[in-house]
Amino acid sequence: MVTAAITAGLTLPASAAGPEDASVARGGHGATQAALDSVVREGPPGGIALAERGRTTWAGRAGTADPATGRKPRADGRFRIGSITKTFVATVMLQLEAEGKLSLDDTVDDWLPGLVAGNGNDGSKVELVRLLNHTSGIYSYTDDETFKRKEFSTDFLRHRYDTWTPRRIVRLAMSHRPDFAPGDGWSYSDTNYVIASMVIQKATGHTYAHEIEHRVLRPLGLDSTSVPGTSARLPGPSGRAYSKLTGELAGPGEPDSAIYDVTELNPSFAGAAGEMISNNRDLNRFYRALFSGRLLQKPQLEKMMTTVSIENVPNFSYGLGLMKMTLPCGTEVWGHNGGIQGSISETMATADGDHVLSLNFNGDWNVHEQRVVDAEFCGS
Repeated sequence: MVTAAITAGLTLPASAAGPEDASVARGGHGATQAALDSVVREGPPGGIALAERGRTTWAGRAGTADPATGRKPRADGRFRIGSITKTFVATVMLQLEAEGKLSLDDTVDDWLPGLVAGNGNDGSKVELVRLLNHTSGIYSYTDDETFKRKEFSTDFLRHRYDTWTPRRIVRLAMSHRPDFAPGDGWSYSDTNYVIASMVIQKATGHTYAHEIEHRVLRPLGLDSTSVPGTSARLPGPSGRAYSKLTGELAGPGEPDSAIYDVTELNPSFAGAAGEMISNNRDLNRFYRALFSGRLLQKPQLEKMMTTVSIENVPNFSYGLGLMKMTLPCGTEVWGHNGGIQGSISETMATADGDHVLSLNFNGDWNVHEQRVVDAEFCGS
């Protein structure tokens, strides 16, 4: 696996799961359950998955939600979804475009003059679409060494309740040179979505959280989904979340390294790049609604699903807040993955939204979540 060191946890599939992962059980969801079990055996304390195809639903679980008590995971458990937040943000941006409140061809300077500047950064050359598909070249603040030490090493235990504002985040990113000129490459940057949230606020007069709640969560009845802001609490029902705090999110860690309970944290350091909370049912409902056209008009959905290929990562490309993968069996799926301290998640669906899978693991080390996706879409 090729892993970006990021708050919101984009994992690019460098290789497919082997035959042993996709052929455990033909028919039903035996392969998916076996994959879920195998991930938990190798890393995180527990995992949950929810698959829907047409009108049929299957829920799987493995391990524990709380090793201290032995409590089992709940199918309706809430968790921090990390970068899956980006699909919600991109959806709002595209809705605003359809309403004529902004254009994705606008530049950052058109809305936030002077925000992206210094060290070779120039907001007058960065169109909004390049924020959403990660072709802006803007440095990801989560790659900053001081930030990583503060948030992903054991220093996190002293800083878990710190508040980060969007402007503080962007200032940190602007202390670095861009990775490349806008449009000259692709590089996953959490800074892009923090800036996008600031554009949403400027265009609407409301926070991006308000717009997501008003435009997506309430209309779809996503009662278990929230944008927590600075609240450190993970609302129930939920399990505990664990990390080895080795300094790199989703890294393997040391086999004998300590495990820390990181359930409570102030997610403002992730912001619009990855702060949201949800559960598998709500995530499935969101992506099914998105691909069915309930949330976006056809031109905007087509824009969202127009992808940029990633060099040296075959069978993977990135749209506007959406990943596209071609799995080992040839099935094409769309969605996003996400990671934040103590939580690794993924939602993938066929382009028509008929078959969708959401999953979460309550630990962030040695997590091979793609194994479960491959098993669900290729193993039956």
